[in-house]
Amino acid sequence: MLQITGGIFLVFLCLFGWVMLREPRTLWSGVSFFLLMCSLGVCLVTVAVVCRDWLAAHEAMIWILLVLAGLAGLFVLVLPLLLLGMFLIEGIRVVRHEGLSPSNLLSLLFAGLWFGFLFIWPAVGVWQSSSLGMALYIVVSVSAVYLLSLMAMYVLSALLNLVHLRQSRRLDYIVVLGSGLNGDQLTPLLAGRVDRGIALLRHNPQAKLILSGGQGPGEDVPESDAMAAYAQKQGVEPGRLVLERQSASTEENLRFSRALMAGERPRVAVVTTAYHVFRALLLAKRLGLRCVGFGSKTKWYFTLNAVLREFAGYLRLTRRRHLKVMGATAALVLLPYIAVRLF
Repeated sequence: MLQITGGIFLVFLCLFGWVMLREPRTLWSGVSFFLLMCSLGVCLVTVAVVCRDWLAAHEAMIWILLVLAGLAGLFVLVLPLLLLGMFLIEGIRVVRHEGLSPSNLLSLLFAGLWFGFLFIWPAVGVWQSSSLGMALYIVVSVSAVYLLSLMAMYVLSALLNLVHLRQSRRLDYIVVLGSGLNGDQLTPLLAGRVDRGIALLRHNPQAKLILSGGQGPGEDVPESDAMAAYAQKQGVEPGRLVLERQSASTEENLRFSRALMAGERPRVAVVTTAYHVFRALLLAKRLGLRCVGFGSKTKWYFTLNAVLREFAGYLRLTRRRHLKVMGATAALVLLPYIAVRLF
């Protein structure tokens, strides 16, 4: 048994390593890591069973394992309630600090939906008396679980794509994505992005810093010009700056910045706010731009709200794929009901 679980763990370890080395900009990075952790857990349990005689002679180790197992089980049981409380509290904070707007209500909306799914939706299933009603209830439930699982894998993949063991990567270009100005001044969020790009630039002395952003409503100058002025005040030489002044979206940031790069396969890093990195990398992948992503920090209460917005953006990019999955699931659930009605 130990050989089997150990072998499965090694298979998932190789799968995770292959995904991260070949193309980490995919949800498979999160899925493979999740499978790796599950196989590791099974392997450790198997080791505990096989080595039970040794453990029996070491009572302290038994108590340590029991405490860890209890904490893990408690965490799994209370995790839904922790999520509910976290999104509720942080949703209130983001409205208090950032103001009342549709985008700032995402955390509170998610908390409301999560509350309904946990405490109201199960009662709806109990009330179902017809086979069609129960079939529809199952379809909605499975779709909700699918979307929540998808969100979990999205967040896990996003975190994995933020992990870098070193900043010196012999980069050719570092692209900083714009995010809006106050007149001609950088917002704190955009300043954080430029600061992260400058820090990365200092670890890659041969690289150039591409500052990407056009002029939007309420802005006195193009974002790239304001970012360049800020970078020069921080000591960056003008000769290491490249300005992209046309873009009005993340996709245009990446496309127009690529047009300013020399060479067929330049080594590129994209710098944006941490919660935005993964979606930027997915867009870069769609454009055929190989790159890695580095994230700047932002306030925690704002991050949760932004992660929901980023996940919604990901769903827009991949809606056809996921609609097909949920459609196929609905068909499988409803097919028996349809067959009974027809025959």
